[in-house]
Amino acid sequence: MTTASKTQPADTVPPTEPLTLANGRLAALSWGRRDAPTWLALHGWLDNAASFSRLAPRLVEVLDIRIVAIDFRGHGESLGEGAIQHDYALWDYCHDVLDAMEELALSQVTLLAHSMGAAVSCLLAASVPERVTQLLLIDGLGAITTPPEETSEQLRKGLVAHRRPRSNPPRYVDIDSAVAARVAGGVTPIDAETAKPLVARNSRLDDDGHVLLRTDGRLLKPSLVRFTPAQVLSMLGDIRCPVLLIEGDGGILGERAWAKKARQAVPTLTRHVLAGGHHLHLEPAAVTSVAQTIIQHTDTQHSDTQQTVARQDNQEATHG
Repeated sequence: MTTASKTQPADTVPPTEPLTLANGRLAALSWGRRDAPTWLALHGWLDNAASFSRLAPRLVEVLDIRIVAIDFRGHGESLGEGAIQHDYALWDYCHDVLDAMEELALSQVTLLAHSMGAAVSCLLAASVPERVTQLLLIDGLGAITTPPEETSEQLRKGLVAHRRPRSNPPRYVDIDSAVAARVAGGVTPIDAETAKPLVARNSRLDDDGHVLLRTDGRLLKPSLVRFTPAQVLSMLGDIRCPVLLIEGDGGILGERAWAKKARQAVPTLTRHVLAGGHHLHLEPAAVTSVAQTIIQHTDTQHSDTQQTVARQDNQEATHG
């Protein structure tokens, strides 16, 4: 693990420790003292580690923890998959998390995750439950699915898209233009102030002084294969660690039929709906309430654990 150069403007991202992990394959940002209990933070699709630049400092200060936010492969400052034809399958990102845990010497971890990162967290909590102590999910649960009867069509769309020649990344005259493009072209609504940290970390200057985006363009191509709805619900049902789900009232879950099924499938889920959009943990007006909810939940979990340990000690003393 090595310290990387800091590229973010000081007024955009609070003081952090930039890192590289997994033999230089993954970039990351770290908040908090190195010897504190460590949480891993996982960002959403087309975002990056700066997604947690407003939330992490609040949590670190109150909970005395360390938060390491990674850039998933092909995002932010992490490396893409080279020149080969590559499908960024959801389960591939699980290796990014496990590789980061290995280098940070984390046998178990709390995962703080947004959107696609929340999906990756659910896969890990279901498949390697011994490695995940709790999930703190922000406006994301489960995964995007494809019904079994649409498998061939999904594969066709992915194959056709991945065989098209790669186009050059867009160029912008300045960072404000890049931010405006993110606001205008986002899959979910996002305002300029919320988008600034994401775009700042995801951009670089070319030789002519124009702003180029780092994101691997292949992330925009359709997946070749996805889980089916039944598979995702089955995995959600296998999660046994505590799960806190924080949703924005203007987010992507709400009372949609699939979101209801997904929430009902998780046996250990606690849900809070707060004012905000899909990126509420990064929205200046919403981040404080998100932090307070996580802090309160964490304190409750800690208190419950202490009470359980005390009961066990009493029982052992009684029957000893």
